[in-house]
Formats: sequence, structure tokens, C-alpha cells
Amino acid sequence: MSFFTRIGVWPWIQNKVVDPLMQVVRRGAEPKQLAFSAALGVTLGIFPICGTTVILCGVAIAMLGSHCNAVTVMVLNFVVTPLELSLIVPFLRFGEVITGSGHFPLTSDAFKKVITGQASKDVMLSIVHAMLGWLITAPFALAALYMVFIPCFKLMVDRFGGVPSSPRTPIKLV
Repeated sequence: MSFFTRIGVWPWIQNKVVDPLMQVVRRGAEPKQLAFSAALGVTLGIFPICGTTVILCGVAIAMLGSHCNAVTVMVLNFVVTPLELSLIVPFLRFGEVITGSGHFPLTSDAFKKVITGQASKDVMLSIVHAMLGWLITAPFALAALYMVFIPCFKLMVDRFGGVPSSPRTPIKLV
């Protein structure tokens, strides 16, 4: 028995990530729609302001309606949270390079001021820089992830897919 199985990581991943995605695939979702939804979930999930990604995904789902799969968007948003946290500083630095401003010193005191609401103009400007870095990166990330996810979801649908949600032959009513 592996370490991750003993502490319950694999069963948790199975229940919270794999099972919901497999249910979507088995219901006959289209691979391109799933690929777009997964790419959208990851792209919005790495937005550099913690705690806002669920709202962003909810707004995107509401705006896109049937063009995306809500479960896939939310599951992938949830899965990339560690990636979101690790990309805050690169987005900040990229935004600083784009605007030509100096580097903001990242200290525990700056983080404390943001949390307590005593943030200075420099801290707020650094948040804007991080958002700018994400905003410039997001379309490229969305396109690249979409291209990577299409073959993955085609394989999943071919292998594990169920009955398509819209049958090709009309149903005859008696």
C-alpha cells in the first residue's frame, strides 16, 4: 500500500476529480466541448487573486451556457488551485515587466497588510500588475490547453464514453 493511499489522497482524488469527470464523459459529452471547458477551468483557475476563481468560473458558465460543461470547468478550477498559488509571483513579475515598473518587494509584512486591509498604494499596484500578467497570458494559455486537451478528451470519450446526449436517429413515438 502506497503512502498516498494510506493517508487517503488517492481515494479523495478518485471521489472529487476522477469520478465527476468520468460521469460527464459517460453521459456522452462532446470532446471539443470538454476540452474547451477544461481549458477554461484551468485558465480561470490560475487567476492570481485567491478566492475569486469560483466566481469567475460561475460568471463564465452563466455567460457561455451550453457551450461549456459546468462540472468540467469547476472541477479543473478546483484542481489547479496549487498551480494558481505558485503562479502569483510570475504573473506579478510579468505585469511589472510589461508596465516597466520596478519590482515590488514581497515580504510577509506586505501580505499581512493586504489581509488586514491596510494595504498601501504599492501593494494595490502589485495586485494590478499580477492581474495584467494573467490577462496577457490567459488567451495563450486557453488556446494551448484547448489544443492539448482535445486529443485527451477524444481518447477518453472513445474509450469510456456512453450514449451520446443527442442520438443521430430520431426517436419514433408510437
